[in-house]
Amino acid sequence: MSKRELIDCICEINKTARAEFLEDFSEQELNEYLEHLMELDLEELVVVG
Repeated sequence: MSKRELIDCICEINKTARAEFLEDFSEQELNEYLEHLMELDLEELVVVG
């Protein structure tokens, strides 16, 4: 994924995230953060479901 795609995905999951802030992070850092968000999202589904 490109840096822009990573930022877009993060903003989709974390509605409080701002693209301007995320642009300061490396692609690797954004990828790790997105993976973390996706894990949290899955855990929420398991708890709710």
